[in-house]
Amino acid sequence: MSTIPSIAGSRAARRAARRPQVQYLITADEHSLVDLELMLATLPLCAVGRVFVEVPDAAHIGRISAPPRMTVTWLCRAGRGTARHATGEALTRAAVAWADEMLCDDPHERLRTEVTLLGGWLSTADIGEHLTEVHAVPASDIHAPARYGLSLD
Repeated sequence: MSTIPSIAGSRAARRAARRPQVQYLITADEHSLVDLELMLATLPLCAVGRVFVEVPDAAHIGRISAPPRMTVTWLCRAGRGTARHATGEALTRAAVAWADEMLCDDPHERLRTEVTLLGGWLSTADIGEHLTEVHAVPASDIHAPARYGLSLD
């Protein structure tokens, strides 16, 4: 007796084939907006993920072109009471919270996560450390400007 694949099984296989294999986490601040735009332009149109951009205040919020399935969130320091001294704090908290929610399952079963950290050095180091130590994101999947000298190994 031959086995005929079910229609539902074929649909499930097609849906699984269309699911993203990689999700992206990208962070930036007001000093790295040009780098952010260039990075986003290199992503495939079907890219899935999150972009966090920390800026001093609402006047720095602009328009960024990102793939349709990427969510861009602007984080303003001005409303936090210590606009000058809290640089990178909102960015770190947002990225860590996203990771704690989205990367909470078995690292062998979830989507691969590509991370690009363009914000300041302190937030970049804190986010990278959290991702590698708490969520087992391979250091090779975390990218930051060479000038930061970030070593997560």
